[in-house]
Amino acid sequence: MAKLVGPAARIAAYERLRELVLTDPEVQGTFLTEATLVERLGLSRTPIREALIMLAADEFVELIPHRGAYVPPTTAKNVRDTFAMRSLIEEHCARATIAADTVPRAAMRTLLAEQEALDIATANRKEFISIDQAFHAALVNAADNAVMSQMYHKLRVTHMRFGISAAMNEGRFQEVLREHHAIFDALDAGDADAAVAAIREHITITRDILLGQLDRGKSFPW
Repeated sequence: MAKLVGPAARIAAYERLRELVLTDPEVQGTFLTEATLVERLGLSRTPIREALIMLAADEFVELIPHRGAYVPPTTAKNVRDTFAMRSLIEEHCARATIAADTVPRAAMRTLLAEQEALDIATANRKEFISIDQAFHAALVNAADNAVMSQMYHKLRVTHMRFGISAAMNEGRFQEVLREHHAIFDALDAGDADAAVAAIREHITITRDILLGQLDRGKSFPW
């Protein structure tokens, strides 16, 4: 197989490093160095260096001079703060889209069907969570509030990491589908109070799963 070079190598390095940061609990709270990554990934320094810059821009890692790329660990405060902000944004957007009759029914219905179509027994957790993120983002974007959408978008990396961790709980896939149906059904019916209650329940359950993992000393995102 030909060795990857140029943009292809950079993209490959980025995807593999993002996978590492999202799914390997051993890297949390540690530094990733170019030298160790060259050996681990079998790529040259240049694409790895470029990929680390991309990861830092996406807030997966923090670049520390002379130390490497730091993968910050998750804390209970981080979980609480993130989910409090998420709840505020999504609840507001539920009320706003119902009031303006801009609930993205078609998009959310399609995404819900895509989640249901996944084989739960073999589903890729990141694929499931990626659809999950798109489901919630569709609602936020439909509220037509650029500032709120930007704030929500900045949380996407944390959402992905948290979502993968929560998805490890037995039966969580099925619970998420049930909770998503409750959210969509309330939005579709134009019942703002029910939509807010369903969103709050969904977010609270996920938050509490993550806090429980931290209490048990379970590393994230595994």
